Amino acid sequence: MARPRAKRETSAGGVVFRRSPSGEPLYLLIRDSYRNWGFPKGHLERSEPPLDAARREVAEETGLLDLAPRGGLGIIDWYFRFRGKTIHKFCHFFLFECATGEPVPQQDEGITACTWEPLEQALASISYDNAREVLQRAATRVDALARAPESA
Repeated sequence: MARPRAKRETSAGGVVFRRSPSGEPLYLLIRDSYRNWGFPKGHLERSEPPLDAARREVAEETGLLDLAPRGGLGIIDWYFRFRGKTIHKFCHFFLFECATGEPVPQQDEGITACTWEPLEQALASISYDNAREVLQRAATRVDALARAPESA
């Protein structure tokens, strides 16, 4: 007997960074209702491009509005079970730079905390391996941005 196929879902999220006064990049992590640390993300609305969804989800879940896009970080996918169904989730991630504002967790969505962490601490805090890989890609991009000459 064949097993039912997994339901496909698509979401988008953001890795947000800012520079500390010393110039060190700090990365925004959120803690969800399961006490796992990761990045803001959520479902795409009908016909919404992934970048727009990522910006919207970051703003909704953290209250941050000063979000300058700095490029795509790829797509991760995973399987999970929800209400007896197998879900295959695909999440598009984007890098955002945020110079101003302090994050406020969206408690009605189960976000229990927001924090800025340096790379090594953020890597240790993140609950999921695939999110850790996204952060590694983000850190590589942030390093490249820091070395790029200022555009005229």
